[in-house]
Parts: sequence; C-alpha cells; structure tokens
Amino acid sequence: MDSLVRASSLSKTYKLGKTEVPALQNVTLEIAEGEFTSISGPSGSGKTTLLNILGLLDSPTAGQVFLEGAEVKYDGLTNLHRVRLEKLGYIFQTFNLIPVLTAYENVEYPLLLTKKSAAVRKDRVERALKDVKLWDQRDHKPNELSGGQRQRVAIARALVNSPRIVLADEPTANIDSVTSSEILDLMRTLNEEEKVTFLFSTHDPLVLKYARRVVKLHDGMMINGQQ
Repeated sequence: MDSLVRASSLSKTYKLGKTEVPALQNVTLEIAEGEFTSISGPSGSGKTTLLNILGLLDSPTAGQVFLEGAEVKYDGLTNLHRVRLEKLGYIFQTFNLIPVLTAYENVEYPLLLTKKSAAVRKDRVERALKDVKLWDQRDHKPNELSGGQRQRVAIARALVNSPRIVLADEPTANIDSVTSSEILDLMRTLNEEEKVTFLFSTHDPLVLKYARRVVKLHDGMMINGQQ
C-alpha cells in the first residue's frame, strides 16, 4: 500500500541560547492509509515534535516529509495553511476549543476558512457532531461540557473537513480512564467504519493497547516501528 505520509531522515534541533538541543535524530517513518498508529515514548522523547512536524505545525531542521507522495515545502506559509486545512485534522491534548463559541460553531470554524456554502457547512457539521454523539449538545459552549464531551467536539472539528489523516497529541491526557476508553472506542470505530487514518502521540498504556502499531522513540531516535 502506498504511503499516505512519509518522513525521511527527519531531525529537529532547538537552540537555547548557545546550546543546541536535539529533539529528533534521523527518524524515518511511513504511515499508510487506514492505519491506527501511536508514537510512544517518555516525556522528552520527541514524540510531540514528530507529530507537529508531520502535522505541518513545525518544520524539521533536516530531512523531508511527503504527503500523498508530494514533498512538503515548509517555506510557504500560505501553502502549508491550505494543506493543513484540506488534508489534515489535529486533536490537541488541551482541546483548544474557542470558549465563546458553541460546540456547533467550534466544529464549523475550519469550514468558514474554506469556500464551502452554508448548506454544505451545515451538512458536514451535523454529520460530524452526530458521529461523535454530540448533536444534542450542539448549542452548548465548552464550559457547559464535560472533559470527554469537549474532546468529542475536538474530534468532530478535526473530522469536519474530511482530512486524509487525523493527528492526536496525547488525546487522553485530560480525561479520566472511563472517558478515555469511550473516546478511543469512538476513534477506533471511525477508523474501522469511516476509514479515517489516525496517528497518536502518547505515553498512556491504554492508547498503546488500542493502537495496531506502535512507533517507539527514545531521546529523539526511533527504537522500532512495530509493536
């Protein structure tokens, strides 16, 4: 199967004053369509850095990223924004919902950045909220929702543009274990029934239990690509 996302010899170094801190070192990884894969490692292992580069939120110091076979050019901010909007969904561990907007409006927000009609936006938002079982809470603002419900809104927002891949950074970090299982069941169902590709970064054993493949990082280097 052709790669949906491919990282080739990725390295990332951050400068702290005169000190250079390597976050990633020569990481190569391929994600195929339909995968349900997790990047695992302790804090400081580079997993969030790798996810951010693959999600086009950060750029590598060296190496290349290919999305659907085309090399990503990190020097064009406008193009990166368009690619993120059209092909990627991102779920942040702190939800990153806009507090003054309702669940419906938070999910609709990415669509407002496109040229989609009001009718298309309504249809997509309704479907996304129904997929995560939150249609009845569509008029609630984030502070009126539980942590699990807010994470469901974040998932719906990530899905609303029908992305090629959804990247999730520590998706269970701010919810309890029971809710975590429910969220992971939901993501697994979306993966199996809607063929949504998921890539996580996590150190939560529960997420690793659900993943079909685990990519292990330690000190910015890949240990292996298979659980």
